[in-house]
Amino acid sequence: MSAITHLLVAEDDPISLEILLENLSDAGYAVDSAVEGDTAWALLAANPERYHAILLDRMMPGIDGIEVLRRIKADAALSHTPVIMQSGLIQPEEVLEGLRGGAYYYLTKPFAAATLLAIVETAVRDFRHTLEIRDEARKAARTLIHLEHAAFTFRTPDEARAIASLLANACPDSEKVALGLSELMLNAIEHGNLGITYQEKSQLIAAGDLDEEITRRLADLIWGERRARIEFERGEREIRFLLRDQGAGFEWLDFLEMRPERAFDTHGRGIAMAKLLSFDHLDYHGCGNELEATVRLAPR
Repeated sequence: MSAITHLLVAEDDPISLEILLENLSDAGYAVDSAVEGDTAWALLAANPERYHAILLDRMMPGIDGIEVLRRIKADAALSHTPVIMQSGLIQPEEVLEGLRGGAYYYLTKPFAAATLLAIVETAVRDFRHTLEIRDEARKAARTLIHLEHAAFTFRTPDEARAIASLLANACPDSEKVALGLSELMLNAIEHGNLGITYQEKSQLIAAGDLDEEITRRLADLIWGERRARIEFERGEREIRFLLRDQGAGFEWLDFLEMRPERAFDTHGRGIAMAKLLSFDHLDYHGCGNELEATVRLAPR
């Protein structure tokens, strides 16, 4: 993948397309565009590793945005590329259809340039992390399929990603597990040990200050001493992960499923995506500072 950040914008309205191209180009992105769903899919199919994020209009000539989204998520080379759905349709069932189809973000027209850029920046950042995790999982030694028990403590996002890649390589579908496990472990640091609330994270992402705030809290004498712990256990029928942090917990039930009310936020879907795509079972215990996730094993 190129060091240049490439985006694909699929939008059939000429005025909306012009605004998108101007805002994104001015922000330094290299942008390809399509005015029909068929053209958008042809560009993606021809070069699936080109794009860091896709802005996809829901209603377009030819195949619509939902069908393009379905094809993206069914394609192994494209399935993790973040898709930002954009539409004037804001009925909860329509938003939920996009989220359940695999869209990471939902932009409602008309939208402010600052909102657009904040969401795109977040999507690109998350995708770059995804690529790093995928590459680490591929590099890890395949002898880890024989791992039976392990336990690690971790404090920083870099430690979390490295351990997630290592443990995921002991699972049958290592790339899939690595992405979900990393998301859960980063949540344990950010929201658990460092106490960054949902609202605070939204504000930090909008201001571009999330990484700086994480670094600041890690250097704090109180926040920075906290460590999370992950345990790995291989059984006859499944692999079990147990993750604990030292935070106060959270209202975890609201985050196990996709929620239309969070469709327009720049984050908040990681737990639901991990449950949907990475694990066969995922559940939190008690106040929410402990979770259990499992991966089924094929019969021997």
